[in-house]
Amino acid sequence: MLQQFPAAAFAPWSPSIKGAFLGTTERKMHQLPVSMLYFYGSKFGHLYEDACATGRPSIFFCAERRQARVGYNKKKHDAVPQNMDLPPILPKKKKKPYPIPLKKIQEAARADKKLAEKGIEKPLEPPKNGLLVPDLIPVAYEVLDAWKILIRGLAQLLHVIPIHACSECSEIHIAESGHDIQDCCGQTSGSRRSFHSWVKGSINDVLIPIESYHMYDPFGRRIKHDTRFNYERIPAIVELGIQAGVELPEYPSRRRTEPIRMIGKKIIDIGGIVEEPPGPHSFGYSGSSIVDLDTHRALERVPPPVESEVPTIAQETMNAYEKVKWGLRKLMKKYTVKACGYCSEVHVGPRGHNAKLCGEFKHQWRDGKHGWQDATVDEVFPPNYVWHVEDPKGPPLTSALKRFYGKAPAVVELCMQAGARIPYKYRPMMRLDIVVPESEEARLIA
Repeated sequence: MLQQFPAAAFAPWSPSIKGAFLGTTERKMHQLPVSMLYFYGSKFGHLYEDACATGRPSIFFCAERRQARVGYNKKKHDAVPQNMDLPPILPKKKKKPYPIPLKKIQEAARADKKLAEKGIEKPLEPPKNGLLVPDLIPVAYEVLDAWKILIRGLAQLLHVIPIHACSECSEIHIAESGHDIQDCCGQTSGSRRSFHSWVKGSINDVLIPIESYHMYDPFGRRIKHDTRFNYERIPAIVELGIQAGVELPEYPSRRRTEPIRMIGKKIIDIGGIVEEPPGPHSFGYSGSSIVDLDTHRALERVPPPVESEVPTIAQETMNAYEKVKWGLRKLMKKYTVKACGYCSEVHVGPRGHNAKLCGEFKHQWRDGKHGWQDATVDEVFPPNYVWHVEDPKGPPLTSALKRFYGKAPAVVELCMQAGARIPYKYRPMMRLDIVVPESEEARLIA
């Protein structure tokens, strides 16, 4: 039974007491305790009264319940949402956004120009001055070691886990059969009603090959269109590791002991031009340790695994994938990597090459030259998102339930199906908390 209050005279509210107010009222002995009631969303706290006095005014103190929950860490709890959409697909008829705001780029250029006008040398720190960063040399070795484990682990898992690739577009799918989602954008997709044309996939469909020119001296002569065949193409991750301090006899790199000097954008002292020593520059070189650093014919080099070892291999591959991403972030904070703003070309070094190989949006205006800008980790090491499959042996995914499916990087999805644990940061984009309805139930869901 709720207590009914008679007309009460409340004391004026004082702004010094936030979230609380004082008041007076009268109550009788047979009434319920006031402390058990709620008044306009606030709970009565302390009640001071004389229990023997009937009809005597009572004083109460009313305050809102704003106690913080014990053990609640808002930053940790809200760090990752329950479900997360993938990054938007950038339009091909537009240049990619700059990773660094354009205002900061212009401010740095104006500061360099002022120093150059006064004849003052540009202050450079390693590795911008051509010297190595000693603290990042172990990180470079860890990245290449993890890169080897990643390639070998994927080659072993592909003997067990089937992968399908569309012969008309870049879509891949990891399951017993290809999905039925109508999102093919190939040349003959109109005749197939946007259904994919599935063929057997390879390791290059999981790890998208991003290659870069290997340069003995990144600050030396710039690669021109006519001299591009004088330089070998190797994985961009390997080239970044070499420039960060990894020693590979097959691909030597110049190690300076004296820093270079620059005024503005002009190099005034490079330490002289040193010719590149001859060597076997080919990933197909027999007996070489660098064969394990490339995905070429990896399935032929690596035998199928034992069935009992598949979950262990999958977990090691997942850990190697995270190690490569972690190392790339650390290395790219110091070492310069350039990417074309229109295509997927990547160049490791302080400045991009001059090879006229870009054929994307308005390449005629640039005479085929690339529009160089700072690269991101996803451009050097693309995640290649694929649809997450809850049951690889179940029915194929359909277009009607497309909005209920999640996505994940191809390496993560492949390792998960092989028995690896899913890192927590990938769970929101995979939408593991969503129950996929039946086809006839989808239209009933708001």
